[in-house]
Amino acid sequence: MKENETIVEMITRFTDIVNGLEALGKTYKESEKVMKILRSLPSKWHTKVTAIQEAKDLTKLPMEELIGSLMTYEINSTKKLQEGEDKKKNSIALKATTKEEEDVEEEKPSEEDDDLALIQES
Repeated sequence: MKENETIVEMITRFTDIVNGLEALGKTYKESEKVMKILRSLPSKWHTKVTAIQEAKDLTKLPMEELIGSLMTYEINSTKKLQEGEDKKKNSIALKATTKEEEDVEEEKPSEEDDDLALIQES
């Protein structure tokens, strides 16, 4: 699979190659085609390939089912990627600043405080 190529484009290219080879007398079993498609997928598809290999009997897996599964995965991946980009566009960054507090001088008792203290004592 080429970079930035969709599953539909890859399958179309694959089918053209297989049809050309069949015209020259080379035949492929359905299971061989399935395995070749799975092997041709890039590493970002590794999780999907592993899931298909473990969940399905590849000798009996029809091409149509494989293609449908890969297309569904591609659509979901594209949708999640787009949602992630939309979130990035909508997020904002706030600039934080710190303001140093001014030292508050301790109040020294004034004469008024002394007078109040005397009044309270009386």
